[in-house]
Amino acid sequence: MDVDLRHLRYFLAVAEDGGFSAAGRRLHVAQPTLTRCVRSLEDALGVRLFDRTTRRTQLTAKGRRLHDELVPVLRKLEATLDGIRVGEQLRLGFSWGLPDGLSLMAASFAEEAGVRVEFVRCDTPLAGLDTGAVDLALLRGESLPRHLRSVFLYEERRVAAVPGHWALAERDELAWEELADWPLIVNTVSGVTFPHMWAAERRPVLGAECSNYDEWLEKVAAGLGVGTAPEDSTRRYHHPAVRFIPLRDAPTVRLHLAYPAHGSHPQAPRFAETVWADASTGRLSRTDPRAAAHGAGRATASG
Repeated sequence: MDVDLRHLRYFLAVAEDGGFSAAGRRLHVAQPTLTRCVRSLEDALGVRLFDRTTRRTQLTAKGRRLHDELVPVLRKLEATLDGIRVGEQLRLGFSWGLPDGLSLMAASFAEEAGVRVEFVRCDTPLAGLDTGAVDLALLRGESLPRHLRSVFLYEERRVAAVPGHWALAERDELAWEELADWPLIVNTVSGVTFPHMWAAERRPVLGAECSNYDEWLEKVAAGLGVGTAPEDSTRRYHHPAVRFIPLRDAPTVRLHLAYPAHGSHPQAPRFAETVWADASTGRLSRTDPRAAAHGAGRATASG
């Protein structure tokens, strides 16, 4: 019998609202669509459920029986489905530098959707998406792999990270091009700054390599070289032997929330859209005033 849940819900709406027009308005469904659906249910059952006249729509005896027996069944089904969602969690990966306000958005999402968001630090190139450890992840960069979908949240300004015992640490501001004069500390796994970002004729030499933000910070503190980081991250990560200095003419860092294009957690796109909507209204940390002009971007296939 070709009957699905939509047929039954539409039937109950018409029965309880006393007509197709009222039920259509409540369900936000066009009346012809509602009429066809109920007619399809009658055809599948082989019985007439409503007596229709130009003035009213009334349940038949069979329609009344179906209504009375269906209501407790659907209530039990809805309770079962609600119960299935209890305890569900969404794993959000990051390598470093969570935006201000994201934890509050996660808490609000948990209340509304019944899905807890768990933050998981993963020191991998895709913050856990590449290993399957998380369901979605915060990623920084100009572009993302093609197998991901993402929402663009905002752009972050860069600051220079300088060893505190260097004379350079006394400066109030540095120019992006000046950094090419000192060795560069490169986080090869989750970093955002590499020698190729400078002109070929004037690129910094490699001071040291590392695989996560903590190691990067310690190598700068040890005087092995300089580096850059998004300004947002400096409010969360401090080191007594590192000085963060504003950078002039530096490229910004684009922040994305990404999830697999295929086989993603059913709640991942919903949470990403929620964060995107809040980012577009400024509820996430946004230190670059130009980001408001660029705006946040809805979910798109990466590439």
